[in-house]
Amino acid sequence: MTAFLQSALKLVIGLAVFFLAWDALVRVAEIPAFMLPGPVQVSEAFLSRWDFLLHHAAITAYETLIGFIFGVLAGSLLAIVMWLSPLARRAVLPVVLVTQALPVFAIAPILVLWLGFGLASKIVMAVLVIFFAVTSSFFDGLRRADQGLTDLAQLYRLGRWKELIYFRIPAGLPALASGIRIAAVFAPIGAIVGEWVGAKGGLAFIMLQSNARMQTDVMFAALILLAVMVLVLRFSVDALTRRLVPWQVED
Repeated sequence: MTAFLQSALKLVIGLAVFFLAWDALVRVAEIPAFMLPGPVQVSEAFLSRWDFLLHHAAITAYETLIGFIFGVLAGSLLAIVMWLSPLARRAVLPVVLVTQALPVFAIAPILVLWLGFGLASKIVMAVLVIFFAVTSSFFDGLRRADQGLTDLAQLYRLGRWKELIYFRIPAGLPALASGIRIAAVFAPIGAIVGEWVGAKGGLAFIMLQSNARMQTDVMFAALILLAVMVLVLRFSVDALTRRLVPWQVED
């Protein structure tokens, strides 16, 4: 059995145990539906409003995917620039650290004010949330290349560009893959935070509207769709990064 099938099987078993425990908790503790609906009620809410829920899930998925792609590209390019130019590293690194130190809920209203309630503010929010993980991981991989490789580059008197292309980037790909895996988990957070502050659609938009109307079952259905989105993105990224670094041994 392949590693992917083993992971998928473990996931299915884990989800089955989770939903059974959830249903047992609701029934045994007799928790009111407006506080914690059971999985059966949530399923009924999803089946009755599946088109509405999937429409808004598609909006969040689009924001997440575009933000993820741009975040990975921006993070990778920034790591390369920081390795090529110590001056750029000293200038850019403090700015990067400040953007990560600020709470995302403090940045989101500013982005909505500047970019509006459309997709742009949500995509930029997703980029800001994930690009630091990619930048820091890839930059560490670039500068921590095997000493033998760097000695070989110096022996052949390669310039920094050739050293980067032939030695540093291949050596840094495993670190980049780790950063991309981390980004896959956090990318939906940026989109959701952006929608929470202000949006015309998306899963966070549904959660806010459902919470205001005490439609807890619909809110949980949206939350489960978000969890499924995160899992699909993470498994897809895992499969892609295995192709990116096929030589990396995984336990």
